[in-house]
Amino acid sequence: MTGRPLRADDTFVHRPVGALRTPSETAVLGVVVSIPDPWAQLLVEWRGKCGDPQASLVPPHVTLLPPTEVPVGRRPAISAHLARVAAGHPPFDMHLAGTDTFRPVSEVVYVAVAGGTTECARIATDVRTGPLARELAFPYHPHVTVAHDVPADMLDLAHAGLSDLEAQFRVASFTEFEQLPDGAWAVAREYPLTGAPSRP
Repeated sequence: MTGRPLRADDTFVHRPVGALRTPSETAVLGVVVSIPDPWAQLLVEWRGKCGDPQASLVPPHVTLLPPTEVPVGRRPAISAHLARVAAGHPPFDMHLAGTDTFRPVSEVVYVAVAGGTTECARIATDVRTGPLARELAFPYHPHVTVAHDVPADMLDLAHAGLSDLEAQFRVASFTEFEQLPDGAWAVAREYPLTGAPSRP
């Protein structure tokens, strides 16, 4: 059975989901590259400064698998699948630089991924196979959301305020999140990237 996307914009949001499904039968999962501190804290602070209600509820991340509803009975197969994917990819360096926006298509300002895009795309493609096979609402574009569905002047504030941001760090794992009945996101499991480095 393939994963079922929940929303057309494929964003991680804190929203009660109990009314949308039967918790005992399905789970809502997402897979991300987590942004480490000190940059994570900086992005949380900026998201709060812009009035984004998700600031303290959705950790800064680069999405590999958007929120996807899956049968609970498939969780062991999904865990095994994600472990295989992680074992097939080596750690890599990520570089975040400056800001961009999806406006006017979507009211989002984000920090751009300047290095590590190819690795994210490869992992994301492999994640979205097997028990997590699904289509995307938009072409895959790795990014870190910093303002979403806030007034235009707040989007502009985020765009300008983080335009000089530079961050470089090693990505050694990806994270599976599960959405709880109250809408919060909780870490389900970390998957270390243990694949052999590609030869030059």
